[in-house]
Amino acid sequence: MAQIFPRAANSIALGSIVGLGTLVVVLIGGMAAFFYSAFVTRVGVVREQPIPFSHAHHVGGEGFDCRYCHSTVEKEAFAGIPTTRTCMTCHSQIWKDAPVLEPARESLRTDRSIEWTRVHDLADFVYFNHSIHVNKGVGCSTCHGRVDQMQLTFKNETLYMQWCINCHRNPEKILRNPDQIFNMAWEPPANQAREGERLSRDVYHLQPTRLLTSCSTCHR
Repeated sequence: MAQIFPRAANSIALGSIVGLGTLVVVLIGGMAAFFYSAFVTRVGVVREQPIPFSHAHHVGGEGFDCRYCHSTVEKEAFAGIPTTRTCMTCHSQIWKDAPVLEPARESLRTDRSIEWTRVHDLADFVYFNHSIHVNKGVGCSTCHGRVDQMQLTFKNETLYMQWCINCHRNPEKILRNPDQIFNMAWEPPANQAREGERLSRDVYHLQPTRLLTSCSTCHR
């Protein structure tokens, strides 16, 4: 009986399977890389603002406490944005004629809020409460990074669900003493595992992991 397939058929079939598998892996890897790229996550990308506000100057240099501007961070879901009057408390005396601060002066004259561009913007289907996290031992820099070193503010973490869940599954690794919540330079001590467990149990009384990772905790 005559041979139906050429001698190279097996090699072609094997090469096709390997090539297809490689293509699938490359496509999946490419999509994952794109999904986590700065183009999508905006991590490390400075957003243009009406006024180029420097946290490095105000927080790192002048020593402003986070709560001076974000006054509702301990009490409400939204951390709050300072009113123009808060800014002008200082800038009616300091740099009062600087061209870069004209949007603030105009806002004060017209009583219209400055339209800042959100840097950390969660999806509408995600419920996030700043006060819960702050009052349960999560420091500002855990999520926002070292804003005291940022000349212009950018996002430090992806804020993807996987990133949030990693902390909700093991919050002990990030918990701080209450007096360290607003310390931008805080670093976990060598005994963080033991200290975090103590804080979780005796100070903050955290809910069990099964509740912290429940869908309804963040999606309501």
